[in-house]
Amino acid sequence: MKDRRDNIFCAFASAADRFSRRTAVVYLGTRFSYSKVLRLAEAFASSLAELGVKENDRVMLYIPNSIQWVVSWLGIQRAGAIAVPITPIYTSYDLRYIAKDSGASFIVCADTNYGYVKEVFEEVGFRKAIVTRLADLLPWWKRLFGWAFDRVPKGKIARDENTIPFRKMVHGSGKGLPDVSSNRGDEEVAEILYTGGTTKFPKGVPISHGLFLESAMEQITMSRNLFPPEDNVIIGSAPLFHILGQTCGLAVLLVGGCLITMPKVNLDAIFDAIQRFKAKTLIGVPALYRMILEHDRLHLYNLDSLRYCFNGGDVLPVEIGERWKKRFRIPLYQGYGATETCGGVTMCPTDRENPVRSIGRLLPSKKVKIVDPETLEPVPVGKPGELLVHSEKMVQAYLNKPEETAESFVEIEGLLWYRTADIVSVDEEGNFYFIDRTVDTIKHKGYRVSSSEIESVLQEHPAVVGACAVGIPDNKVGERIKAFVVLKEDVKGITGYDLIRWCRERLASYKVPQYIEFRDMLPKSKVGKLLRREIRSEEQRRAEA
Repeated sequence: MKDRRDNIFCAFASAADRFSRRTAVVYLGTRFSYSKVLRLAEAFASSLAELGVKENDRVMLYIPNSIQWVVSWLGIQRAGAIAVPITPIYTSYDLRYIAKDSGASFIVCADTNYGYVKEVFEEVGFRKAIVTRLADLLPWWKRLFGWAFDRVPKGKIARDENTIPFRKMVHGSGKGLPDVSSNRGDEEVAEILYTGGTTKFPKGVPISHGLFLESAMEQITMSRNLFPPEDNVIIGSAPLFHILGQTCGLAVLLVGGCLITMPKVNLDAIFDAIQRFKAKTLIGVPALYRMILEHDRLHLYNLDSLRYCFNGGDVLPVEIGERWKKRFRIPLYQGYGATETCGGVTMCPTDRENPVRSIGRLLPSKKVKIVDPETLEPVPVGKPGELLVHSEKMVQAYLNKPEETAESFVEIEGLLWYRTADIVSVDEEGNFYFIDRTVDTIKHKGYRVSSSEIESVLQEHPAVVGACAVGIPDNKVGERIKAFVVLKEDVKGITGYDLIRWCRERLASYKVPQYIEFRDMLPKSKVGKLLRREIRSEEQRRAEA
């Protein structure tokens, strides 16, 4: 076998060799050792090969956080294929687009979203659908309990040759599978993550094995001054299809620690797991930390085992950080990153006091420039400018998006830089601070939501002639989504509820506007460009009045 650090599966297998009897994953209270996760992943990979999955084939992951997600993702790496993780709350609208854009020919889905898969199956060219129920790998008595007391969501599954039960996929031994994974070098693509932005459709970001391992190891060991990485027990509330959940949660499996995962965020379940399994790390977005602080049963649990609490996905309000430190006597550490940078660019160190509002210091694998967004000339230290990021193993381009690639990646002095479109500053000590965003994205519950994607869906409605979507500041979720809509002159009887329902049928729940306001016209520039900034300024003035 080649260098076991070259690719993800070999890195995990190395950890499994060293920590075979230790708990790798806790799922719904059930422990799975490193040796068991390794066996399940190898069996899954063997079954993929038997189904015809070949090297570099794309396999979609359309399931919630679970042991099945971990096994499938590792199994895909073992088979030499490329994982395409997406949120399980996508409807057929997004599923159809991403399946076609990525070229995925196989999909692992939950029984609860299997209906969407069947809806697009033939159109997108799926060859097989592997379907799992949430309790599939739990002990028989837990499966029976969940079924008898209706505690596990149930979905209808077809019985045909193109639909394979997940449990069947992991029953083999995994022996006899060609060692494709050892041939996967650090430049090979491991997965394609889809991210929002300014465009109508999500953009595919190819993440190589080398980039993932470099970034993940850097971020998962940030807490090493507080405890050894192999002793880490992480509450994985961040979704595994998101780069935050991967590099700050899933990556613990590369160092011998434990990941506690659950299919959805439930605060009492999180509190119970922290108390029961002595979790040391909690990963979350500002909305999660606010909900925890305001939970009326928080005092019933002992969360003293927590040593490292990390905030990503959005800027942490100072008030939440102060309340957290007062309540738990430990700070909330911040960081900044993007899917295109494979997570962290800056993170707050754990061996010193960090300034208020700081998003951390630069990580060793990254180089940055802070520049004027118009000229790309560097700005003086302490002055705000657009953040550009470079790394040796960086993403080179979006999948199938040459125009977006040209806008977001720029060559300067012989190096390729990713334009984050975020305005930051850095002080003389090297502490970074987030100032503003320059692009039309909405940060809702830690997700980046494209304004143009929402507008496009609204404008597909036969009664709509124009639409504008903006983020309205909100202490609980970062920004709430509000849409301003112009109806055709001859249309009557269309309500905001009708348009919200239209969006729910076509967008993931976190992208659906919470408010609709009807207008006779929308502000536009002389060349017809929609002026979202004017709408945002108007809403801000209204809030301050």
